Amino acid sequence: MEPKCFMSLTNFLRTFHPSPILFSLGPINIYWYGFFIVLGVLSALTVAIILEKFYALKSDTIIDLSLWLILGGLTGARLYDVFLEWPYFLAHPLDVFKVWQGGLAIHGAIIGGSVALWWYTKRFKHNFWQLAAIAVTALPLAQALGRWGNFFNQELFGRPTNLPWGIPIDPANRPWQYLDFTYFHPTFLYEAMGNLIIFIILISCQIWIIKKQKIISSSYFQLLTFYFLLYSLLRFSLEFIRLDPTPIISGLRFPQLISILVIISCLIYWALKFSRKISQNSSPKPILEK
Repeated sequence: MEPKCFMSLTNFLRTFHPSPILFSLGPINIYWYGFFIVLGVLSALTVAIILEKFYALKSDTIIDLSLWLILGGLTGARLYDVFLEWPYFLAHPLDVFKVWQGGLAIHGAIIGGSVALWWYTKRFKHNFWQLAAIAVTALPLAQALGRWGNFFNQELFGRPTNLPWGIPIDPANRPWQYLDFTYFHPTFLYEAMGNLIIFIILISCQIWIIKKQKIISSSYFQLLTFYFLLYSLLRFSLEFIRLDPTPIISGLRFPQLISILVIISCLIYWALKFSRKISQNSSPKPILEK
């Protein structure tokens, strides 16, 4: 028997027809997409501020950093999406600035945010890896909430499906080859749930590190690899059913190629780490002379 909460969510997704506009103030429209982006940012910021205290960082470090991360992340996210859909934006250049219609790529946000973080740590003499570990712990929570903006924009949905949690997509938002279908995979929901699980895993790792008082430089980098490995696995899997336009190379969607590179890099890191640890444990101990 399906849980009541799951059945309620299923009924909501199948019967609710979303509008991208949250409310209007005269000629000004406030969009659901922007609401969930802001909600995600504020939630991630709250988590980061809590972690800041456990790491004994200077007060307001995260607040000061957040402005640069937001600016760098949003800029990178938009430029990356423009790159992926360059033919469209070349024909519609003014649409580059219409971020409320969607079009923020997480890979671009990570690149832009990393550049901003590197600049901030160099400028104000902070530990880059420490702040990066805090940021990636909070990031999947922001992603999980932000994905709901895609639902209200009716974008980033998957292939047609007859599953009970398929979502109805208006004909105007369907690809032309799928005009005869009504219900589609809610890939935004799959990714939101996956990101929430990743957040729980990472915050659990942070709690374990803090309790064991094993906050060392390698711990920061290991948390980074956890995030990149888990999210890349999630994104690689979901790309098989996503329908949004993206470059196809050797039969794979561009985000899948990026995910493969990240997964291989993370696995190489962990293979080298464990092989080094095994070699250290198996190396003979020196015999002390009497």
